[in-house]
Amino acid sequence: MEQKFRKTHPRALYTLFGTEMWERFSYYGMRALLTLYLTAKLIDDGFGLPREQALEIYALFTGLVYLTPILGGWISDKFLGQRKTVYIGGVVMAIGQFLLAASAFMAEQLDHDTRLFLFNFGLGVLIIGNGFFKPNISTVVGEFYDDNDPMKDAAFNIFYLGINLGAILGTFIAGGLGENVNWGYGFLAAGIGMLLSVLWLKWKEDTLEHEGLPPNSPADKTVLDAKDWKDIFIYAIGLVLATLTVIAIWRMLPDSVTTVIAIGGLILIFLVLFYIIFKGTNGKDEWSRMAVIITLAVFNIVFWAGFEQAGGTFSLFARDNTDRKLNGFNLPVIGNIDIKFWGILALISLFIWIYTIYIKIYSDDTSKLAMAKKLGKYSGIATLIFGFFAILKFMSEGPEIPATWFQNVNSFAILIFAPLFSIMWLKLDKLHLNPRTPIKFALGLFLGAVAFFVMTQAQHLADTGIKVSPWWLVSVYVLLTLGELMLSPIGLSMITKLAPTKLVSVVMGLWMASFAAGNYMAGMLEGILKGLNEKGYHIELYPFIMWVMLGTGLAIVLLSPLLNKAMKGIH
Repeated sequence: MEQKFRKTHPRALYTLFGTEMWERFSYYGMRALLTLYLTAKLIDDGFGLPREQALEIYALFTGLVYLTPILGGWISDKFLGQRKTVYIGGVVMAIGQFLLAASAFMAEQLDHDTRLFLFNFGLGVLIIGNGFFKPNISTVVGEFYDDNDPMKDAAFNIFYLGINLGAILGTFIAGGLGENVNWGYGFLAAGIGMLLSVLWLKWKEDTLEHEGLPPNSPADKTVLDAKDWKDIFIYAIGLVLATLTVIAIWRMLPDSVTTVIAIGGLILIFLVLFYIIFKGTNGKDEWSRMAVIITLAVFNIVFWAGFEQAGGTFSLFARDNTDRKLNGFNLPVIGNIDIKFWGILALISLFIWIYTIYIKIYSDDTSKLAMAKKLGKYSGIATLIFGFFAILKFMSEGPEIPATWFQNVNSFAILIFAPLFSIMWLKLDKLHLNPRTPIKFALGLFLGAVAFFVMTQAQHLADTGIKVSPWWLVSVYVLLTLGELMLSPIGLSMITKLAPTKLVSVVMGLWMASFAAGNYMAGMLEGILKGLNEKGYHIELYPFIMWVMLGTGLAIVLLSPLLNKAMKGIH
């Protein structure tokens, strides 16, 4: 029988688009500030940490945000359902962002160690919340389409647009506020963004129909009820308190013990994943394809160890070694609109939204609900308009482009090049010239090597004492984005094609673990190389990454005939 596919996208797609956009606003706004905040001088309300220590914290954070979703996905599948788990993750992440903001706002009231504990507490809460949110929101998108529905790819393209739009807005707004006004305002903006994500989802929840509800929900249920929300807040508070307990105990343990626990935990995660894969993989073809996945996962680590310099050493290079002067840059403004006025207006809008959600859950008064929705709509529009001009005024008065804004080159480049890559692969496929997956990986690594060749030249110029043109960093970000487009979507597609059907989720967890390892290595590399240099070696970070990427790309090219054969007819 012929399958019937959707002719239009469901309203739920745009609900999930907005939810993910605001969550990415929160995440990327915070990520843009992380290393800059940690290394900023105490007099500037930063922590004054050495580069190596700040990059280690960045490494742990960006590594763990790719590991915790493995646990969050399992909890969702087994116990809570995607929708409840997303809400829990969103509430917990908002709390994490507000804890980071408190560590900045209370710079004069708290001593250095207490502030750092508060910051680490917030970071831990963010990591846990991310684990609940990240794997489940995209799963709900997929639930609205059949596997072979051609609209499914288009839906994920729209969803991916939301991710990048959120990243752009978060880096511009939260990054700009944190770097140029007060670190606390940046994290506060990120926290408000996370609350908006939760509130938007609640506002439009009925569009999700029956998808993502808790197991054994009634057939006529489309939204979570008051009991579900009670559970959500209990889980959220429990997770925050559990994180506080773990961090307090962790703080008391010697470094040698915490290192053993961390390494042991990572090894345990990989062993569990490999055990499940070992038990679930059958037959020569499945094992052959699994070998390809594991091989390319190792190569994936190399690429992301380079790519994630973006939020680490690249941010510090943008701040310390890049000429960011606006050179007479000026923009028109209306009146005397400033950031504080905009912030007050945004908070008023937020309270109206919260009140609207409260009425929707606990009251049947339709007139009150209609009025609250209208107020929320107009206050939201006013916040956007006044916010736009407040940012223009702030930019026109600022002497330099914020260092955080350079990270937006990646998001803009994805928006520009991702559709072109999709067209290119289709054209090449029609001409029978579309490269196999391993060669695409090699091309991505070669582009990464070129990016780090350019970065090496920029670093050598900076070492002479001059501040380099911003175009050096822009070109590096563009090259790395082109490499990302060769690897990231191709890798995800590869997992769905090569993994045994019953193990796709587990193998996806293994693939995410390779991102975690790459992100962790990104932050640790500079410290490792510094230790080697103190022993008499002379290894510079950017040339080292360049040569490793180049060598890895060549290794894939040499192995590609074997890898292609091992894929057993799958391209």
